[in-house]
Amino acid sequence: MTEQDLKNTLNHLRSLTSENEIVEFKEANRNYDFTKLGKYFSALCNEANLKRRPHAWLIFGVEDKNHDIVGSQFRLNQNDLNNLKSEIADHTLNRITFIEIYVLNEPEGRVILFQIPAAPRGIPVSFKGHYYGRDNEQLVPLNLEEIERIRAQKGRSLEPQFYY
Repeated sequence: MTEQDLKNTLNHLRSLTSENEIVEFKEANRNYDFTKLGKYFSALCNEANLKRRPHAWLIFGVEDKNHDIVGSQFRLNQNDLNNLKSEIADHTLNRITFIEIYVLNEPEGRVILFQIPAAPRGIPVSFKGHYYGRDNEQLVPLNLEEIERIRAQKGRSLEPQFYY
């Protein structure tokens, strides 16, 4: 993805009226709790699958109410940031991890875009043994009906509805 593609994606996501099941904004000024990050990873994977999207986004450095860029100092060292891929994989089923972690240095501050894959067909994604999902903007345990809906996908073909 080019820098312009990333800027276009960020602008599109910031133009949404609110967060939803597959888009989450966090200020993450300096640090962010790893376990909470992992829970969001699981939730966004599972919700992208349920919404038939190829991926979801977790964005650091953007506040969640007005979607203003506030900047993030989370893991300033690029190697430390890239290590998140293996750190998350160590705690997910089948070692699923980020598609990519992008950094944009905007005039207002540094923005980190975590591109999160949809859970594989038929396999909900857990983090540390628990399945997570979202109810609108809230992080919640994935309910049994949603777990079963994902598991029932085995053998069926699911076409994504759209890409962004």
